[in-house]
Amino acid sequence: MNTSKQPVMLAVLLLLTALSPAGGAAPVDTPSPAPTDTCPVCGMFVAKYPDWIATVLYQDGHAHHFDGAKDLFKYLLDLPKWAPGHQAGQIARIAVTDYYSVTRIDARQAWYVIGSDVLGPMGHELVPFETREDAEAFLHDHAAKRILHFGDVTQKLLGDLDAGRF
Repeated sequence: MNTSKQPVMLAVLLLLTALSPAGGAAPVDTPSPAPTDTCPVCGMFVAKYPDWIATVLYQDGHAHHFDGAKDLFKYLLDLPKWAPGHQAGQIARIAVTDYYSVTRIDARQAWYVIGSDVLGPMGHELVPFETREDAEAFLHDHAAKRILHFGDVTQKLLGDLDAGRF
């Protein structure tokens, strides 16, 4: 990735974090993907992976769905590539699916575990949790390496995750 884009990407993530509500991850009402909806990053049919669904809902009501948090973050960190004409300020909600409860939670407040023995639809994944306690329990139960928060995720981390480096 062009390093000149890094400050812009960081600014987008900071804006999204600043717009998020305080407190822990909360249930988020987002539309479910249709059987024909595909991930804008990898092209996979999202509805086939209900335990991993992530969603960006725009203020105008349209949504983009993803087959996991990893592709969601790839999208958010490079909106000009994956969503030309869209801007971070147009996003109303961002949701990921909590690993244990399988409910949609606020992605900006969720905790993410990487480096575990659990793989998602696209391999090594950011596994989302509503609470830090659940993330810690999963980390210990599944030989994971790290717990992250929304603002900790970078393009480099995503590339390392794709390569199996944690």
